[in-house]
Amino acid sequence: MHKIILITGAILGVLAIVLGAFGAHGLKAHLSPEQLQTFETGVRYQMYHALFLLFIGSTTVVTSGYKTVIFYSVLIGVVLFSGSIYGLATNTLTNFNFKSIGFVTPIGGLFLIASWVVLIINFVKLKY
Repeated sequence: MHKIILITGAILGVLAIVLGAFGAHGLKAHLSPEQLQTFETGVRYQMYHALFLLFIGSTTVVTSGYKTVIFYSVLIGVVLFSGSIYGLATNTLTNFNFKSIGFVTPIGGLFLIASWVVLIINFVKLKY
């Protein structure tokens, strides 16, 4: 599982860089400053959690069971939170109305929060 967590963290990180560059250069002429700022929020949270997964995958302080829960919480959270933000920010460029699925953004946020809470629980239960 460690290798999967590390690979996923690296993939999320490189995608955040690609999407950030795309937003800054490719979308600048097509989106309002507010839409670009919203898009950048999705990129920022994706990168934070990519780094979080790299930490989780490389540390021995977090137990295997907690790593698995954190991994899936982050993965679901990034897809729902950042993914929906990307859709909402670029809503005017597509034929699909992403506002109809905007309710998943806070659900994704809750998964991201839960992943950090699980880390806190792991730390509280450490036997040092």
